[in-house]
Amino acid sequence: MRTIWLLLTLILVISCSTDTTEHSNLINLVPENSAVIVKTTSIEGLKNVFKNNSLLLQFSDAKAMATVNSKLRFLDYLKPSEEVLITFGKLKTDSLQVAIITKYHKALFNFDSIPNHSVETLTSNGNTVTKTTIDNSIIYSVIKDSIFFASNDRALTEAAFQRKKSDPELKRLYQTTGNDNSVSIIVNTKTSSFKPHLFIDAKLNSHQLTNYMLLDAELTQDQLKFDGITTAKDSLKSLINVFKNTVPQENQLPKISPSDVDGFLSFSFNNFEIFHKNLSTYRAQDSAVDASIFESVVEVGMLYRNKQQALFLNSIDAPNMSNFLGVLNTTETYRDIPIYGFDQPDLFYKVFSPFISFDKATNYIRMDDYFVFSDNIDLLKDVVSSYQNSTTLSNSAPFEDMMVNLSDESSLFAYANANHLKTILNSNFEKEDPINPEGFNASALQFIYDTDFAHVHALTQKHKKISTANAVYEDMSVTLDADLLTNPQFVNNHTNNQMEVVVQDVNNNLYLISKDGKVQWKKQLKSKILGRVEQMDLFKNGRLQLAFATQNAVHVLDRNGKDADGFPLKFKDQITQPLSVFDYDKNRDYRLMVTQGKSVLMYDKHGKKVTGFTYKKAEQTINTQPQHFRIGRKDYIVFVQGTELEILSRVGKTRVKIKNNIDFSDSGIYLYNNKFTTTTAKGDLIQIDQNGKLSSINLNLGEKHAITATSKTLVTLSENILHIKTNKVELDFGEYTSPKIFYINDKIYVSVTDLQAKKVYLFDSLGESIDNFPVYGNSAIDLDNIDKDKRPEFVTTGDKNSIIIYQIN
Repeated sequence: MRTIWLLLTLILVISCSTDTTEHSNLINLVPENSAVIVKTTSIEGLKNVFKNNSLLLQFSDAKAMATVNSKLRFLDYLKPSEEVLITFGKLKTDSLQVAIITKYHKALFNFDSIPNHSVETLTSNGNTVTKTTIDNSIIYSVIKDSIFFASNDRALTEAAFQRKKSDPELKRLYQTTGNDNSVSIIVNTKTSSFKPHLFIDAKLNSHQLTNYMLLDAELTQDQLKFDGITTAKDSLKSLINVFKNTVPQENQLPKISPSDVDGFLSFSFNNFEIFHKNLSTYRAQDSAVDASIFESVVEVGMLYRNKQQALFLNSIDAPNMSNFLGVLNTTETYRDIPIYGFDQPDLFYKVFSPFISFDKATNYIRMDDYFVFSDNIDLLKDVVSSYQNSTTLSNSAPFEDMMVNLSDESSLFAYANANHLKTILNSNFEKEDPINPEGFNASALQFIYDTDFAHVHALTQKHKKISTANAVYEDMSVTLDADLLTNPQFVNNHTNNQMEVVVQDVNNNLYLISKDGKVQWKKQLKSKILGRVEQMDLFKNGRLQLAFATQNAVHVLDRNGKDADGFPLKFKDQITQPLSVFDYDKNRDYRLMVTQGKSVLMYDKHGKKVTGFTYKKAEQTINTQPQHFRIGRKDYIVFVQGTELEILSRVGKTRVKIKNNIDFSDSGIYLYNNKFTTTTAKGDLIQIDQNGKLSSINLNLGEKHAITATSKTLVTLSENILHIKTNKVELDFGEYTSPKIFYINDKIYVSVTDLQAKKVYLFDSLGESIDNFPVYGNSAIDLDNIDKDKRPEFVTTGDKNSIIIYQIN
């Protein structure tokens, strides 16, 4: 009968602060068939605690509680001065049996103010019993030796003082209950009528876990917390005893679990041989397979997410474990982690049942000391990305808050989010309105074995969602048809004022991808896009187009990937620099500058050549993308050709003459402090003002360096030394992309990516690392606020054929 399990949860709400005096003889009167025994000193707690806890309030409203409430109505008029025992059991007729035991005193109950009640004395076989009726509720009671016993069952009441002493194991457990707890509960799972479902796995729930559990409860508005012990003397019948003579280990499973898992089950031991022997004894059979492969394993577990499952192993000798497992084949590689095939999908079920019923371990991955098996490749990939990005369950705020009240080491550990808890709770009830633990988003049950008993900790609590500044979450990942050729970047979507991603693959396909990961379209191009994709509003109607150059063409595409009128512009000679798009007066009368070796060509927004642009040809090859800067009311078009810096007006005439020949680096030209700024190949900072005056500063940059700048911020990278303004950051040695500066929500961000370690770094203007960086990434990033929620996102390459969008909370 599932009602008993409902009662167990219900009665945990008793609350009080009165001191108690222990009377061990009360336990001798507990009926033998009692499944739940509650010890409390305040009946008022039964009536008041439901008002504050939304989860318990649902239990009080449950249909199954109607019978319970009627049988407990008598408690409303009971005024105990000391502790009270309330027991729940099941009769052979499948009806609920309730008993109340406490020390008698004259003011224990008073029915004078109750309008609808009656009291009569019954005599049977020399026994005198009082029958009290309140409305339609009947209770039978007897007083002897200053002890008051009452029950809804007459026969039970008549025989109350004739029973033998209670189970010694139960009596010892009762004597450990504290006097300073609001409520203590003893659960007897030996009774055939009481098999509580504690886990998500129905097969595991069918096994008797233990004999008795003693739980002391602390109950608040947002938390239900229970601590106690469990005993099981019948070692061959209770599953908890398979941990006998083992030492609990720290549960590592949360460290690889994606933060969005519904739940997990973890069990640990310091000696697999002892654990396996105990488990075989419990099952009364040896495993049909060779279990020596698991000698280095100290923890096994299951991950649950929706209908997906994964099995986890933690090994203290992972290389040897890998040799045992072997490599059947490599299904694919994700973020440098091979995903292997596995040809013994039911191995773990055979060795570890009933803890494990999973028999679909067809693939596996290894990360450090951890092995994860699943038939779902996407789940394995999420495990990899979460582990590499440090966005696992162990790093989530609800889980961290929960673990403050729990032990890091446990023999058996079950975790559940609100969805998982809902499933477990409602599996214990007969059909009725489901219990919905919304908001209780972190729950756990722990057993920690110690000699011949186990400590028990159970907890469910609400976590108030407080936005953690600069927490980083992987928001979306998309795998494309081929490896990427260009770095992904954000572009504006004028239809919803949000942003999307454009990227090109090695087959020269250009993709437009929504922020939710949907590929809007794919367009075949003939060659690689040079530089960034620009955007224009050709018709001044708010509808944006994409503009870019490839090797022999200039493209302008509309929202649907179709060519705008007059485009593409096709060229016989090769285009050698990215397309430059100028909007001199911010009036959307665009100019498109195309670079071909030593030549630059100027076009209007309709693809017509601008005849008024007079610059024809440089003396040497143009080495940088032409840039447009405005200082005051003057426009400047700037680029490097050979050892000279060209500074032109908007019509192509020389605006500033530079007399010096400079051995330029390939860092590009920037406007910094109203000066045209770049570096030499040797690493000197070069600045030229509007009058052509040149200044040089030795920044001690190496020959392999990069710079970037805005009007007030200069960033340099030399080897592993990053300077942001005057702030020095020493990075790990690696292969870094050029630094990039972003200005989002009135905040400066600076990024670099280590292509060797595949880590994205992000810093503020003071050189301080943004929290939770670095994260996994395989290219330079583009950062912006793509959905207007004031939380910036950035996009980077994941695997060679995928992009990842992260959110900085």
